Amino acid sequence: MAAASPPWPHASAATETRVCFHGPWDMHVHHNWSDDECSVRLRCDVILSHGSRRFGPNGWFVDVGDPVVMKLDHRVKVFDPNVFNVIELSNGLIHRMLAEAPATSGCDLAAGNWVDSNCTPLEIAKAMGRYVGREMDEIFTAAVSAVPIVRPVFPGYDVDIEIPQLRVSMVYTELKELLVACKEPAADTVAARVSARRRKRRGDPPPASSVPSVCWTSWIPKRTTSLGYPAPIPSTRTHGTGTALGRVISCLPRPLHPPPMLSARLLCHRLASSSSPLRFVAAMSSSSASAHGGAGKPNRLAAEHSPYLLQHAHNPVDWYPWGDEAFEKARKLDIPIFLSIRATGELSLPSVLLLMCHVMEVESFENEEVAKLLNDWFVSIKVDREERPDVDKVYMTYVSALYGGGGWPLSVFLSPNLKPLMGGTYFPPDDQYGTPGFKTILRKVKDAWENKRDAIEQTGNVVIEQLRDALSAKASPQDVPNDLAARYVDQCVQKLASSYDPKFGGFGSAPKFPRPVEDCIMLYKFRKHLEARQESEAQNIMKMVTRTLQCMARGGVHDHIGGGFHRYSVDECWHVPHFEKMLYDQGQIANVYLDTFVITGDEYYSSVARDILDYLRRDMIGEEGEIFSAEDADSAEYEGALKKEGSFYVWTSKEIEDTLGENAELFKNHYYVKSSGNCDLSGMSDPHNEFSGKNVLIERKPGSLIASKFGKSVDEYSQILGDCRQKLFDVRSKRPRPHLDDKVIVSWNGLAISAFARASQILKSGPPGTKYYFPVTGCDPVEYLQVAEKAANFIKDKLYDASSKRLHHSYRNGPAKAPGFLDDYAFLINGLLDLYEYGGKIEWLLWAVQLQVIQDELFLDKEGGAYFNTPGEDPSVLLRVKEDYDGAEPSGNSMAAINMIRLSSIFDAAKSEGYKRNVEHLLAVFETRLRELGIALPLMCCAADMLSVPSRKQVVLVGDKGSAEYRNMVAAAFSSYDPNRTVIQINPRNTEEMAFWESNNANIAQMARGSPTEEPAVAHVCQEFKCSPPVTSPGSLRELLNKTVAVAGSSI
Repeated sequence: MAAASPPWPHASAATETRVCFHGPWDMHVHHNWSDDECSVRLRCDVILSHGSRRFGPNGWFVDVGDPVVMKLDHRVKVFDPNVFNVIELSNGLIHRMLAEAPATSGCDLAAGNWVDSNCTPLEIAKAMGRYVGREMDEIFTAAVSAVPIVRPVFPGYDVDIEIPQLRVSMVYTELKELLVACKEPAADTVAARVSARRRKRRGDPPPASSVPSVCWTSWIPKRTTSLGYPAPIPSTRTHGTGTALGRVISCLPRPLHPPPMLSARLLCHRLASSSSPLRFVAAMSSSSASAHGGAGKPNRLAAEHSPYLLQHAHNPVDWYPWGDEAFEKARKLDIPIFLSIRATGELSLPSVLLLMCHVMEVESFENEEVAKLLNDWFVSIKVDREERPDVDKVYMTYVSALYGGGGWPLSVFLSPNLKPLMGGTYFPPDDQYGTPGFKTILRKVKDAWENKRDAIEQTGNVVIEQLRDALSAKASPQDVPNDLAARYVDQCVQKLASSYDPKFGGFGSAPKFPRPVEDCIMLYKFRKHLEARQESEAQNIMKMVTRTLQCMARGGVHDHIGGGFHRYSVDECWHVPHFEKMLYDQGQIANVYLDTFVITGDEYYSSVARDILDYLRRDMIGEEGEIFSAEDADSAEYEGALKKEGSFYVWTSKEIEDTLGENAELFKNHYYVKSSGNCDLSGMSDPHNEFSGKNVLIERKPGSLIASKFGKSVDEYSQILGDCRQKLFDVRSKRPRPHLDDKVIVSWNGLAISAFARASQILKSGPPGTKYYFPVTGCDPVEYLQVAEKAANFIKDKLYDASSKRLHHSYRNGPAKAPGFLDDYAFLINGLLDLYEYGGKIEWLLWAVQLQVIQDELFLDKEGGAYFNTPGEDPSVLLRVKEDYDGAEPSGNSMAAINMIRLSSIFDAAKSEGYKRNVEHLLAVFETRLRELGIALPLMCCAADMLSVPSRKQVVLVGDKGSAEYRNMVAAAFSSYDPNRTVIQINPRNTEEMAFWESNNANIAQMARGSPTEEPAVAHVCQEFKCSPPVTSPGSLRELLNKTVAVAGSSI
């Protein structure tokens, strides 16, 4: 993503007066004159400070000298800590604010017109400060006790830390304690305005400091850490000392606080001053790649499988992988550990964080001087977050909790017993911008280790113990009242609806991340409305979902040439993406399009689902059926060139003309291709002109309109576009490809298995004779089932130990050392249940049940409820966390709850009740979070409501699974959208299946035995402890399943 603008830009056409309130919460109130319009424009900037750090707009952490602003232009924007995003207060806020201001010195603010009033700029600024202060104080005070998570780096980027109150308490002080009396500014603001206008007319540049500014600072006591840097002052004001978090805060020792890290904004500004940030990243990538080629003696990472670790195998730093060898060396030499963690392949990272990862790798880890300091004084360990998410979770939690934010690269210093001493993210190699560099930090940590060891080790020990208590939420088993469960869903849906963008779709503002769990709960609520005959409300929800999915599919975040979706869009219109493609996105997004197709019957959505799955089949699946993790964003424009983000995907107008010939004009009209480049739809799309002359394909007009313009029928037009995409695909295939992360991760494969399995039946509902155009292949849906089964078999053969019945987490040239985590089990069980329901083979149900037993043994807190994220068997992993945030991926606990609800509808009463009790206990653990901030847990909200349903609908299909009649009946069972439905397939002539049902649900076995033997397929529909008469035709089954739900597809 492009770098942000330099901080505090001062246009020559304007003069500004600033009133500053300083403290843990800083507020800057400005007035600004526009020379062009001779009108007054007001801006209020609010910056949350944390020690020497500040929390600026869009979630970036910035340095004290690097303020970031939120602009007030006829509205006020403030932080909503619930989601760490920006919310807009009503447009009438300024008028209400001015109406409350006192009318002094002839300053009539009550009129709500600051342009024509006699108010001085300072009086207006004071009024704004007083009013906005009250507003923010109320919002923050109300929200602080309900904050469920911290997204400490980037809104929409999923770093879920479960102890946000700890961080919040360190930075929150009531605004009324900070707002101090303002004095008249020393500068003559009227004269300054006149002077600015004269300078503009003469064409003179602005003076070095054209901002008359007077700031008064309220006194705040300071204290320092053993490294000599300012430390935050914990407070228990918002929690009290009786709660677990209050005890954490009250007992927390003064942390070994790091020096202020170079902010993302300042880093971008520094790099942008010499070259494009993305080009700088490209140079860094190229440099790293060349280092990997063999310059220098290999270190211990050369024996690892991770592509990221291998990239550092030839660094001068003597890297170790996470493991006993490194720990033993640190203990033997009695020296600290330096731990560096980064997400492989830039996993989900915003581009500026990518930049920081690349920069630190080159500036520090390929620097001989830095390497000597690390090699002499520390044991250095490199970790790939995707291989060891458990290790990352421990130290990311520590850094985020104590220092107010985290991110990657994650840099943490540890004692030989792995307790954290201090941590941060990016550090520049040398002191600059008033920021101590990495070399200085290494010397400071060495000195502290040698001279203040007891103090800093005690800090680490106490912090870890307190975090362990705070993160191990417990609850007594209890039922979730039905009305409360429904309220969870309602509150989450209402919150999402309030953030809906009616123009471009999606929930929230730029950057826009696909978050499929949001669409899942919206569709779930749609179904609830239909069941309650609330068709108007149902239609309103579907309009939001369909608009979002259409805008995503038409935007540049969708790869129109090769299929699949990129990670996220940097702008609000889904146009210019961060070009990385992640497997976990593809599986979840495909499922949302499949569900929407079932509801609407619109082939548009089924075509997009096929587009995603065909992309995976073509580019992301190995020879043995394994599904790879990701494709990088960066690639070279041609062999030997430096890597740039998006080079593989963007086009010049000439390239399209040369490739498509006579159809080029039609194609360019359809995809908004321009000779100057098309990244101009938003100021956020390409603010630094890095894609000047390049085009990211986007559909801005309906194809039918352009077809009419060119005198083509829609079918002919669609065929021409498909042929054009095929030609461009062939040309693109000759370009250097982005790096393929061919690691196989069990949890992500589980999400993809689910999508392929479901597509194999849902797509059969499409009308016969439907035409598909490249990159969609239009294959028989049964082929998708084969993909799902091959992927599941790969995991069973390569990543599952049949003797211990345990999973490994990942595979690349062999299973990784890390064990399977909760997400691996929960996501795979979900995929296996879908494989059974949609494919019918009992083996997948048997394996899912077996894995559920192992999941309970390894992760379930039998006394306190819910699941930990790790097995707890590795002594090097200091924390076990119960995660609940449904972000880019669902949480393991949310998925586990839904899995158990599904299993409870398959087994007899005894086992069913056991599953339900575990779900009830799990929901009790997270009840406060569900009640106060369900928007962070949309899938768990659905699980709570699913549990409250008296009994799930069971569709029992009996017959010969190989017959055409039976296959048609299965397709009919999935022809409607119903998240509270379980499909059971059974062949009464299969002894293995009958034995399973005799042992686990005698009623199902009896139903199979009692079905008419002369019929090839029989369906029984059961709900609320009664079953309908059996039906023997697909049409009768569809009618039976839809009789209680209004048919809404045609009106959506």
